[in-house]
Amino acid sequence: MAKIIALVDGSIYSQSVCDHAAWIAKHTGPAGSAVEVLHVLGRRQTACASANLSGNIALGARTALLEELSALDVQTAKLSQKRGRAILDDARSRIEAAGVGDVATRLRIGDIVETVAECEADADIVVIGKRGEAADFAKLHLGSNLERIVRSGKKPVFVTSRAFRPIETFLIAYDGGASSIKAVDHVARSSLFSSLQCRLLTVGPDTEETRKGLNEARAILEGAGYAVEADIIQGQPEEVISQVVESEGIDLLVMGAYGHSRIRSLIIGSTTTEMVRLCKIPIVLFR
Repeated sequence: MAKIIALVDGSIYSQSVCDHAAWIAKHTGPAGSAVEVLHVLGRRQTACASANLSGNIALGARTALLEELSALDVQTAKLSQKRGRAILDDARSRIEAAGVGDVATRLRIGDIVETVAECEADADIVVIGKRGEAADFAKLHLGSNLERIVRSGKKPVFVTSRAFRPIETFLIAYDGGASSIKAVDHVARSSLFSSLQCRLLTVGPDTEETRKGLNEARAILEGAGYAVEADIIQGQPEEVISQVVESEGIDLLVMGAYGHSRIRSLIIGSTTTEMVRLCKIPIVLFR
């Protein structure tokens, strides 16, 4: 049976993660998929904080303060774990209420990227919210762990929108690169997309080479049973794709992710980051 990793952190996006994970589970073959809901506590949330007790504090007072801080750290760690388990219980209930029978939960302590890399080994896809707990305070910024997880992961990452809505159409942004070829191959083989309407788009100059690549991608999808509408549109990828998504009412975007290094992205920007930021729909990213 296929397996989905759903990352929750208690933010408003966690509800969307649960709803999208349930949708994926019910659309991946007759048996559906198992869902593992994962909540990761950072080491700072569970480790004792170091205290700067230098100065003119007397030795006895300093010892008493250390003991008090230590007790507070222990209590804080326990509360973090208790909150984490509550988040997981709520997530499991929401996914089960959506009709998914096989739902497990896992609470882990450590670095989230390392934890996801370990847990995704036997999974088919990772579901994560576009933003985390600070979403309402940073509407223009993506979750701090999103890019790290996508760059380091080996499985597709499903980035959810703020709220779930029915998915009937999807757009593949195809640029001929290795990651977009991987996306096309995955869609052709996956039952997740089989009931959806398919749109294929390349942004750039309409050359013979570009047209050939687009036709090859369309042939793969048509061979899998899709009726594909394919186009080449000139312009900036971020602008064109977001406009097509908006004007045509696309429900899901599929694309390759982070084809360049972090350093290059810092210098000239990242199309992936811009697409995730601009589009109000969920996005499936392939590395």
